[in-house]
Amino acid sequence: MTRFQPQDRVLVSPRHLAGAGIDRLADAVGPLIHLFGWPSENERASGRITVSSPDGSLFVNLNSRHTQGQWWTISHHEPFWEARFTRQTPVEAIAAVTQALPQLNGDDRHVERIPLTSSTLAQIADLNHWSGDATTYTSPDGHCRMQHTLGDEHVWRFRHHVYDGFDTHWDASFTQDTPERIVVQFFAHLATTAPVERAFRDVPYLVQDLDDALITPVRGAAVNPHVAHAGAQLDRAVRRR
Repeated sequence: MTRFQPQDRVLVSPRHLAGAGIDRLADAVGPLIHLFGWPSENERASGRITVSSPDGSLFVNLNSRHTQGQWWTISHHEPFWEARFTRQTPVEAIAAVTQALPQLNGDDRHVERIPLTSSTLAQIADLNHWSGDATTYTSPDGHCRMQHTLGDEHVWRFRHHVYDGFDTHWDASFTQDTPERIVVQFFAHLATTAPVERAFRDVPYLVQDLDDALITPVRGAAVNPHVAHAGAQLDRAVRRR
């Protein structure tokens, strides 16, 4: 039985199990608006937020009331490509993509604050112990999979669920002409072993007591909570050998 209260702040790893991060959604659009000055529209009646690049080539849409859970869409025109993310996709991986868009569009301001990964998909997979090859990579616990299928409309697709459990499903897809650097940026911030912070109540219910998830407190640790989490990760790895 869990030892956390619903309001407790916790660190969760691996990231793909942590859920959306409801209270961090602004991280995906805030920097575009406040650092780069991208115009935005907030339709309060529909719950839809749209942020667009100054040249009108890129659009980021958040629709938290989408009936099918398709919360995020990033689209580019000429050439057309699109990335889509469903509700429980971890916002840290989405934000890694949205915050990189100005740089990929030629705006180098704040490059020191928003670094782009220089690794390849294969290198990221190897570093974080995802198994597979150039067409399919699977997380160590088997709950998350990336597939690269040439010829499909959605060339790259990430799918996740915990034993087909309710509220653990999420899906991320990228169409054919999406720059691979976008996909790499998403994967790098999804597969990393660094934990993400959540309110415990926002961690999917079936994950809260899941053996594959490591959940540690933000407050009350004898050392820095990230150091404590890393120590718990190491201890778990040793015990599982």
